[in-house]
Amino acid sequence: MALDSPQHEHPFGHLIDTLQSEKYEERRYFNPQKLNDVRYEKLPFCIRVLLEAAIRKCDGFYVKTEDVSSILDWQKQLNQAEVPFSPARVLLQDFTGIPAMVDLAAMRDALAKQGVDPSLVNPKCPTDLIVDHSLQIDYSKCAIQSTPIPTDDSHACKPPAGRPTSRGSHCGGHGPAQGRGCSKASCSDAPTGRTPAIQIENTPILCPFHLQPVSEPETVLRNQEMELSRNKERLQFFKWCSKAFKNINVVPPDIGAVHQVNLEYLCQVVQEGEGFIYPDSVVGTDSHTTMINGLGILGWGVGSIESEAVMLGQPVSLTLPQVVGCKLVGSMNPLATSIDIVLGITKYLRQAGIGGKFVEFFGPGVSQLSAPDRTTIANMCPEYNATVSFFPVDDITLQHFKNTICSEEKLAVLGDYLKAVKLFRSYDDQSEEPQFSEVIEMNLSSIVPHVSGPKRPQDRVAVTCMKEDFINCLNEKVGFKGFHIAKEKQEIKVPFLHEGAEYSLAHGSVVIAAAISCTNNCNPSVMLAAGLLAKKAVEAGLSVKPYIRTSLVPGSGTVTHYLNTSGVLPSLKKLGFEVVGYGCSTCVGNTAPLPESVVDAIKEGDLVACGMLSGNRHLEGRLCHCVRANYLASPPLVVAYAIAGTVSIDLETEPLGVNSEGKEVFLRDIWPSKEEVRDTEENVVIASMFKELRSRIEKGNTFWNNLDSAESPLFPWDPKSTYISCPSFFSKLSKEKCAPLSIDNAYALLFLGDKVTTDHISPAGSIARVSAAAKYLQCKRLTPREFNSYGARRGNDAVMTRGTFASIKLQNRLIGKTGPKTLHIPTGQTLDVFEAAERYQRDGVPLIILAGKEYGSGSSRDWVAKGPYLLGVRAVVAESFQRMHKNHLVGMGIAPLQFLPGENADTLELSGKERFTISIPQELTPRQHLTVQTSTGKSFSVIPLFENEMDLVFFRHGGILKYMAQSLLP
Repeated sequence: MALDSPQHEHPFGHLIDTLQSEKYEERRYFNPQKLNDVRYEKLPFCIRVLLEAAIRKCDGFYVKTEDVSSILDWQKQLNQAEVPFSPARVLLQDFTGIPAMVDLAAMRDALAKQGVDPSLVNPKCPTDLIVDHSLQIDYSKCAIQSTPIPTDDSHACKPPAGRPTSRGSHCGGHGPAQGRGCSKASCSDAPTGRTPAIQIENTPILCPFHLQPVSEPETVLRNQEMELSRNKERLQFFKWCSKAFKNINVVPPDIGAVHQVNLEYLCQVVQEGEGFIYPDSVVGTDSHTTMINGLGILGWGVGSIESEAVMLGQPVSLTLPQVVGCKLVGSMNPLATSIDIVLGITKYLRQAGIGGKFVEFFGPGVSQLSAPDRTTIANMCPEYNATVSFFPVDDITLQHFKNTICSEEKLAVLGDYLKAVKLFRSYDDQSEEPQFSEVIEMNLSSIVPHVSGPKRPQDRVAVTCMKEDFINCLNEKVGFKGFHIAKEKQEIKVPFLHEGAEYSLAHGSVVIAAAISCTNNCNPSVMLAAGLLAKKAVEAGLSVKPYIRTSLVPGSGTVTHYLNTSGVLPSLKKLGFEVVGYGCSTCVGNTAPLPESVVDAIKEGDLVACGMLSGNRHLEGRLCHCVRANYLASPPLVVAYAIAGTVSIDLETEPLGVNSEGKEVFLRDIWPSKEEVRDTEENVVIASMFKELRSRIEKGNTFWNNLDSAESPLFPWDPKSTYISCPSFFSKLSKEKCAPLSIDNAYALLFLGDKVTTDHISPAGSIARVSAAAKYLQCKRLTPREFNSYGARRGNDAVMTRGTFASIKLQNRLIGKTGPKTLHIPTGQTLDVFEAAERYQRDGVPLIILAGKEYGSGSSRDWVAKGPYLLGVRAVVAESFQRMHKNHLVGMGIAPLQFLPGENADTLELSGKERFTISIPQELTPRQHLTVQTSTGKSFSVIPLFENEMDLVFFRHGGILKYMAQSLLP
């Protein structure tokens, strides 16, 4: 709506106000204060942001005046009124962003076939796409850990002019060639069709057939080179997107993790556009988008399906939420780090039952938390199932922006505007406290250092109880914590050789240690604490065993900058924690392979080996298939446990190790004090770091800048591509909407239990060699080393459909064992899930899925709905759903059906082998009960989780994508 147009007067035009000061040019804004309604100042601050957006975006169609009234009357309307929210921007990361952009490219194709100008398909909402999830750790610890083979002949081994090659023209690697050069002779002797060597500017020649030491800077460069090489096709698509679509900004690879870039570069707190200033807000294709709420910017994660709708101008629809006020009091324990605070609040709020609610922090304890502390806490709200965890802007937030990304003028505008619309607060002023749905109180002094695991992030263990808890886990039956190791096998030690030296592994031995500084640990203090601990450890004569797969993955160059400037990087490197690259790696399953001798020792002793990481995900088998126990910990504890080499240690009473002088060194001897960390942080974390990041983003990198891409409005799909393909979602596009069809005589594709995660449904890690996706890629003449990961291939529907339910940890009751298999009920054959679904579709048989509680929990991924849709799944019947995944199912036209309270597949005595008929009336209403009939004569009711009319509109059209495409047809 043109707000200055007299024939289209804005319904809230009388609220337009002007911000004036000598420090800046005047700005216009909508001032809710001019409503002169006492209810406004009683609203929680996060609800005030929703209200401002509704006022500003009110157009009588997507947003109506009644919506503004409903938000203003929040206390009476919560959990009842459905309101729209138009965020200021959309945030995409490449794993979930690429399918969104592929869908938009496919929509252009479909509309072009209908005679519509394809260039009309553009994001209407400003969109940022950060390429950050493609990094894999191929090289670390001064040695090449795997031998990936690039597919691009442009990387052939050529020595730089005027520089001799390393070890002459031969490799000098391990095996029979060791000591006399590579038995492959020279790069030209490699097998035809392979590029055996990689050349990176200013680094030695590398032969991939053998291990060869490289320095730390070269490690980073080599990982980056491999990232760019193996993902070149995807990056070309992103480059095309940056030129073909309007209103989209692509941040090149090797800049940083999406959450870190959002915090350090993209966030504004106050946005300017269409002649107005207004609060910054965002929805992102990652559940940890909530991290931005720590800076007073309202945002949460949605699937790429929903994000595409927002990009095309559709507001997010949400039920007015309850807002829980979390009052923080007391003082922090000096040994507690930000991650301890995070995990303490996570457990507390999970027990408080705040699922689906907003959380807003207040109280005197908030003033003790720095801006990075707040973002660390806000990041973890998906783990306790809240929608957002919001920290209103205060003086500490403004100081953070002054030190980082704000000019004096912008800072003045920001402060004056937020104060004018009552979005700025003082946590010590009780008169500013709004009314909440409920208030819970937490004493920060009660929080002590914890780790989280060994299988789930919500299972916290006090560091003081770690040894005892791990022993209990060995004794317990296999489950969420237990491993059920017989008593007589718990003391077993398995000797093995590594690099010519003998070591031994036991239950609890640490074999992976990853210090990661994104999401939970973006806070500079925890990474500096890890570096200072490493420095003290080296000075005390301690070391890390060389077989432990250690890595240091900064969330951005900023992290490396302050670690380097503070002088702790050399100590981290000496302990094996080298910077291996930038982006998501260990958390998403991109860990380098463990040494074969370590894997063999683990298998020989059936050992419960351990991984330690300071990330946000550690589900069983995610880091490495043979590492069963994985713990989340703060970065300094990751380093400490790596030094100890085991989790079966009492860090209070047992030494981490013994130095060369025979002196025992305890954790208390090397743990840095808060004062040490704070002093280092103040001297290091300065505005120059953030300026450097901005410069890197704006300049890009040589590879990206020189990358070729098409110039046409339609993407030139390559039929041979295994990365990018045109999906079939729009194959039957027409202007006529389809009425909901009943599901007749469906079979259950899978019969699942409780807590089926998005990792089970659509894995993000490596592609197993015996999987359906692997068979497809092998048919395309790719070798296992060229498979890459599911996350990297999310732009190819053929791979992702075959990867649906491909987790090795999937427990399907139809076959009674774990693995990506199911029963083809008509024939009684056990098949890959994809092969079974393919048979059902060929026979025209619809499918459903039976499941237990919390179906779809975990990280947000659109393919957890797209995959089942392409497999032919019409409905999922479960006891409960994770909120975001439920929305994804609706967005793809799959019905999320919930058993009635107290009922489930077991109480109804379902075997999963019945045929199911679900009657769906044409005039379906939200949450109208449906009847399910089975072939055995049973009948039961389910609740379709369509929350509002918009959900039903999407369902009737076959999903959001078809609805948005149909809206553009003439």
